[in-house]
Amino acid sequence: MTIYRFAIFLFIVGLIGPVWSAQDNDNPLNAIVKVRAVIPETARTAAALGTEREGSGVVIDSEGLILTIGYLIVEAESIEVVLGSAAPVSAYFVAYDQETGFGLLRTVIPPKVEPVKLGRSADVKEGDEVMVAAYGGVENARRAYVLSRGEFAGYWEYLLDDAIYTAPAHPDFAGAALIGPDGRLLGIGSISTRLTMSGYGRVSGNMFVPIDLLKPIRKALLTTGRSQYPVRPWLGVYLEESHGRVIVTRVAADGPAEKAGLQPGDIILTVNSEPVSTLADCYRRIWALGNAGVEVPLEVLKRVRIQSLKVRSADRHQYLNIQPVKSRQQKIYSF
Repeated sequence: MTIYRFAIFLFIVGLIGPVWSAQDNDNPLNAIVKVRAVIPETARTAAALGTEREGSGVVIDSEGLILTIGYLIVEAESIEVVLGSAAPVSAYFVAYDQETGFGLLRTVIPPKVEPVKLGRSADVKEGDEVMVAAYGGVENARRAYVLSRGEFAGYWEYLLDDAIYTAPAHPDFAGAALIGPDGRLLGIGSISTRLTMSGYGRVSGNMFVPIDLLKPIRKALLTTGRSQYPVRPWLGVYLEESHGRVIVTRVAADGPAEKAGLQPGDIILTVNSEPVSTLADCYRRIWALGNAGVEVPLEVLKRVRIQSLKVRSADRHQYLNIQPVKSRQQKIYSF
């Protein structure tokens, strides 16, 4: 057994614990906050994501700008932040980027904490030692290893080309910080997943959104609440990949897919006459057709019958009715 694999084994079985001391002056854990959001029952995402959401976030500027994973705060009617042992403070929604999954919020009162500096996730490679930190100080920070870099396709029309996968899994992954040895932020926690490791089979781990994806869109997110890039077409369909087939598991209520006649159990065979066998194939072929609003031709297997459908795509932001607040003078938004 190599030293690297033995170290991985130790981390997986939990024999190595938290990292930095809480007394370190330059401890980035001081800038990890708890994020709590309340979502109205009428929100589009309420059924799937719940009406009370909780996770972590990272203070990234001196004015209380906090980076988190977007699903924690999208469509929230109220948000509060807890820093250390202090009382909760109100915060407001700033931005949500569907393509990366990042969410931004800002505290009404700037916190007295040193913000975490952004690192360079492009330099992160397999085998690197990192720290995964959720709200809770040193007791909720864990050493981990980068098991791989690679594609991640989510069932909710989401695709990352170069996600960061780490192990062992951190249970409080939502909005958790991926921190390098220099104390800089390398990514934001999105999901818990299962990874294949040579010699050990399937192990539990986490997927992180690389911080480099924030840098080119940060200014636009702060000024308009969304990325400056053309809006991808959204169908409102939830998909599963199984044995070379792309299967519809759910459709968004009143979304484009439902209106076009797609139903759970349908199998998407082609997009624009091109066969698809994976989620990534399906998404890339849809997005290659143009911007939101473009018509998406599909060939679908419905039980034993093949049917051609045309889905008029939409802008998911408009479906969710996301309304960013741009300043502390504006009232905290609600839907």
